[in-house]
Amino acid sequence: MPDMAQLDVVELSFKDNMRKAFYRLPPYLQIHTGDLVAVESKSGGYDIGRVSLMGELVRLQMKKKRVKPNAILPNVLRTANERDLERLAEARAAEQETMVRARVLARELQLDMKIGAVEYQGDRRKATFYYTADGRVDFRELIRIFAREFRVKIEMRQIGARQESALIGGLGPCGRELCCSTWLTDFKSVSTTAARYQNLAINQSKLSGQCGRLKCCLNFELNTYLDALKTFPKHIHRLETEKGSAQLLKTDIFKRIMYFAYQKEFGGMEVFPLSVERVQEIAAQNKKGQKPYHLSEFIVDNKTSHHFNKETGPDDFVDGSGSLELSELKEDRKRNNRKRKRKRKPKNPTKQGPKGPQPTENKTKPSRSKSNRKKRPRNSQNNKAKHDANKK
Repeated sequence: MPDMAQLDVVELSFKDNMRKAFYRLPPYLQIHTGDLVAVESKSGGYDIGRVSLMGELVRLQMKKKRVKPNAILPNVLRTANERDLERLAEARAAEQETMVRARVLARELQLDMKIGAVEYQGDRRKATFYYTADGRVDFRELIRIFAREFRVKIEMRQIGARQESALIGGLGPCGRELCCSTWLTDFKSVSTTAARYQNLAINQSKLSGQCGRLKCCLNFELNTYLDALKTFPKHIHRLETEKGSAQLLKTDIFKRIMYFAYQKEFGGMEVFPLSVERVQEIAAQNKKGQKPYHLSEFIVDNKTSHHFNKETGPDDFVDGSGSLELSELKEDRKRNNRKRKRKRKPKNPTKQGPKGPQPTENKTKPSRSKSNRKKRPRNSQNNKAKHDANKK
């Protein structure tokens, strides 16, 4: 079904959504979303792209990217024919070999840069090299070598780590294709504060994506958590009672429960889940100088209070995450090995003979320990007198 386009501008994507651009559509050309078309290139020649958006959606996308409707844009030339598709397939097949050779040449010049991807123009007259670098790189000599090696027009474009992952693609820990390589176009900064608001452990290996930066999806649900946290009391990390001082352990945002604990002997803790309203009520009493007797009067449910001990854990709940360390498992294994050795038979078992049990001969070689060595007499004067008598 053709798109009812009222705007003479279309959006095209190139090389599996590696880049997108707007082009002016002539009135005599009828195309549909998903068609391959030949378009003008700013550097000369033509390129082959796929129509990704048409109609009113293009107007919204241009407004988002701050492109004016009357801006000067390159034109769509024609629908791609078989010859255009053959040349495009040849260009895509040569990109991998070109990238490998380009990395070798950059390494020979000892340039601090990494070439992540190469894109040939549809007519194979121009090659764009995408690279990542920590700072500015003087690649003037490298461009001369590339032009002499590949015999095409060279363009160098620096990108960030997130853009490099978007170009390469891959699968995320969720099992789906990377957001940056499918639909995400704006890369906003992500900080560990987003993880703290969502009560996530600050584990760099789990919070980092394929690009080595913090995952972009940490920002997706951040606003929901921030809205839920608005009703929670702020700067309340301790509650005072006659029983003692209770510290805040954790907060369950969507259940609206805050967990406070009393410190007990030998490192144990007594945990009490309190609702947000109860915490606000106790905090108001503390400001007035009043102290309730015990937190057990305010818990959400009597069944939810736990007597926590660092060695045994809660009475009715055991969380195995992080409770077993490798050193503890090794100690248990050593302890079990000692028990097995004790249960074994002794080294010198007795043999049942006609005259009763007789000890067996130990055929093992005597050990060279200090206890088995012959001790020399310590009386050095007697030894000296015997030595003089022998001489006479």
